[in-house]
Amino acid sequence: MAWWQWLLDILGAILLLVLLYGLALVVRRRVIARHGGTFELSHRARPHGDGRGWVLGVGRYSGETLEWFRVFSISPRPKRTWPRDTLSYDQRREPLGAERLSLYPDHLVIRCETPAGEEVELAMSAASLTGFQAWLEASPPGTDWNR
Repeated sequence: MAWWQWLLDILGAILLLVLLYGLALVVRRRVIARHGGTFELSHRARPHGDGRGWVLGVGRYSGETLEWFRVFSISPRPKRTWPRDTLSYDQRREPLGAERLSLYPDHLVIRCETPAGEEVELAMSAASLTGFQAWLEASPPGTDWNR
């Protein structure tokens, strides 16, 4: 075979891999959404810095936990989970500087804390924030969902 035929075969294989990856992302998103409603939720992997460290994702409430999935991953498991009783909503703000380019449009940045003092920064829409606040406050007192 001539060199250009090898090149066409390689380009065809790369195109096929890209299409399969895109299909896997669509199927994964459908599977995640099947087990409960999902919403756009970004997580700041590096909470201290100059507006960098944001990773786009999808959030899902699963019983007593908030699950976070990366958008461009094909893993069916959540990358991070936060139990409801370990999160406390602290404050919200508009994205600043480079954060505006890193996040979905019209998202707000919220800051939560865990009992261990860990700072968790999330970004979501105003409607999702209302649902998040309701979810945090909805746990009946004395309920143990782990039984």
